[in-house]
Amino acid sequence: MSRIIAPLMLIAALLATGCSHSVRSPAPPRVDDAPDFPLQTSTIVVPISGSLDDLQRALERATPTRLWSIDKQLDTCVAAKRVDLGIVKVKVLPNLGCRVIGTVTRGKLILGGSGDRLTITIPVHATIAARNVGGMVSKTATGDAVVHAVARLSIAGNWSPAAKVTIDYDWTMPPGIDFLGQRIEFASKADARLKPVIAGLEKSLPRELGKLDLHARLASAWQHGFTSIMLNRERPPAWMRVTPKRLGFGRYHIDRRALVLTLRADALTETFVGDRPADPVATPLPPPAPVTGKYGLNFFIPVLADYAQLEPVVLRTLVKRAEKGITLAGIGPVDVQFDKVTIYATTGGHLAVGIVARAKAEGHALLSTKGEVWLTAVPYNVPNSQLVRARDVAIAAHADNRLTNLLIALFSDASVRDSIAQGLSHDFAPDYTRVLGAARKAIGARREGDFLLSADVTSVENGTLSVTGKGLFMPVRATGQATIAYRPEQSARRRPQ
Repeated sequence: MSRIIAPLMLIAALLATGCSHSVRSPAPPRVDDAPDFPLQTSTIVVPISGSLDDLQRALERATPTRLWSIDKQLDTCVAAKRVDLGIVKVKVLPNLGCRVIGTVTRGKLILGGSGDRLTITIPVHATIAARNVGGMVSKTATGDAVVHAVARLSIAGNWSPAAKVTIDYDWTMPPGIDFLGQRIEFASKADARLKPVIAGLEKSLPRELGKLDLHARLASAWQHGFTSIMLNRERPPAWMRVTPKRLGFGRYHIDRRALVLTLRADALTETFVGDRPADPVATPLPPPAPVTGKYGLNFFIPVLADYAQLEPVVLRTLVKRAEKGITLAGIGPVDVQFDKVTIYATTGGHLAVGIVARAKAEGHALLSTKGEVWLTAVPYNVPNSQLVRARDVAIAAHADNRLTNLLIALFSDASVRDSIAQGLSHDFAPDYTRVLGAARKAIGARREGDFLLSADVTSVENGTLSVTGKGLFMPVRATGQATIAYRPEQSARRRPQ
């Protein structure tokens, strides 16, 4: 008997609402907050590279080709020769004077090295003539030496380059002539004039490095670092505001034909969705600090799904459900038309889902309702998954209201709520791929003055979903490799395209 009475009471209650009854359940409060991104400390530990070829050419220009020359009359080119007769030594050959004319020139200067050792190799060639030896003959001597310089580079507190250079050289063939059975060596005469010239490299190397004007260029790059980088132009517009805090110096090292300076930049990074944020106030370039850590880059990218993307999906899902036919317990088949879906954020991390619909019980002309019913749902995902699902779909009204109109009964049906949950499911993968592509492009190659930043995103992780006033937000952390190359704009313009 109770199985018959309950449906009859429900039908009676529904009939009591009258024909074409219109209902509107209370709409949940709207939350219009933007995603809340925590202030993060990001680090770029990067090598700034300069060409050894450029430095080699600079040292070539700074080091003269003729290192030394001589044109001098010597009283003794060949010392007197004495013969021991047993009783006394007899001088049979007097001291012979001569005029010494010669030059010492260098060949091509070659820079190389490995690790923290910068090596400079200079071939040296000497041509020295002893003319009118004893007023009789002239002879020419040649010799070759190789100059080796090893420099260990560092950075002073004002970002000025310094070098500690050790220099030596060996005569592979000392210059000299043979005359009257004696060897006349000119290496010592060349040494006296050659040593101060070679020692000048210890001054010229830091001076040529100083012409890179590292302090001024780093100061300019540091100032440009206080900026906002566009991560995504639209859907959503997203910005990363960068506030540099620390610049550290690691070391120089030689890598093939590059002189590499390791720097570490620590910066506060903030992510914004919407309009471009104001740039932070720039501070002066700080002194160099020690560097630790691996090369790398990390930053945050917002991936946002606008609720307008979800509304047509939910509507299509409900329309398909209606086409299959809906039967409500105690009422029977119901003819349903879904007209509109509205979605926004509400309190407690929930979505508010408003659905405009018309419902009419088949065979009961008076049993019809139209209006808007509001439901709530909780979207969720698991870490590193871009697939979003919905749970806890419920009517945002008192439970006893479902007995007063047909729409409340309709949305109380489990199959209809399941259809809404299905429509709220969203695959972030396309948005994820698009936003990452835009972010890679935004930071992939950026010029700041004479420095070119190149970054390659190698690893991406996403967190769990949150409901915000601007849409469903998925936090994404990207890590990768970064390099900064010193490439003057003037040189870049001259380089063929």
